[in-house]
Amino acid sequence: MSVPIVIHRPSATGGRRVTIQRQIVGLAHDDHDVVEFLRRAGLPASEQLLDDPGWVQWRGGRAHRYEAA
Repeated sequence: MSVPIVIHRPSATGGRRVTIQRQIVGLAHDDHDVVEFLRRAGLPASEQLLDDPGWVQWRGGRAHRYEAA
């Protein structure tokens, strides 16, 4: 089973696409953006979810890094 939240690789212009349950929820430029997307999706304590591999998968780059690829 895949994790519900995916933070995709950094784009060429910076930022990372964020999907929740395979739905694109936005382009994050920092952790605060991701936390806001998760809050809007109704996920509690979303700050703690960012480092939980059962909830979040960071693809194509280091976790918490958003600069251009």
